[in-house]
Amino acid sequence: MTYRVCFVCTGNICRSPIAEAVFHARVADAGLDGLVEADSAGTGGWHEGEGADPRTVAVLTEHDYGLDHTARQFQQSWFSRLDLVVALDAGHLRALRRLAPTERDAAKVRLLRSYDPAAEGGDLDVPDPYYGGQDGFEECLEMVEAASTGLLAAVREQVEGRAA
Repeated sequence: MTYRVCFVCTGNICRSPIAEAVFHARVADAGLDGLVEADSAGTGGWHEGEGADPRTVAVLTEHDYGLDHTARQFQQSWFSRLDLVVALDAGHLRALRRLAPTERDAAKVRLLRSYDPAAEGGDLDVPDPYYGGQDGFEECLEMVEAASTGLLAAVREQVEGRAA
């Protein structure tokens, strides 16, 4: 049974596509292709149908990550098919938990940086780089990479638990 993860930010053109691309690479490196699927979405539909922001594509390309992406808005009905919904900041976390149809679904929503043991205690947000320069996209990538190791370990534990 495939373990399904969805990364969610605001418009699905910056942070969540970066997280999706990095996590895809981690899953492939770990030999979990076919056992773990990941995609991304936005809390809003402002950019639906568009590709990722060119700065997102540039930072991913520069760091050898691939991405085939079309923005979309997260739908409440998706909770039933997802195992984990990963929010990129506290605002997304609250919006997704409000959207969840059940307490069980709300419990599927976690902050990405909660998987990074080095993250500062109170602030687990990945800042939105959209209104800034390329350095914000670099910072976003660094935060996503740092959290992806712990996220992969948690997902691997869940996948192996299913196989047992």
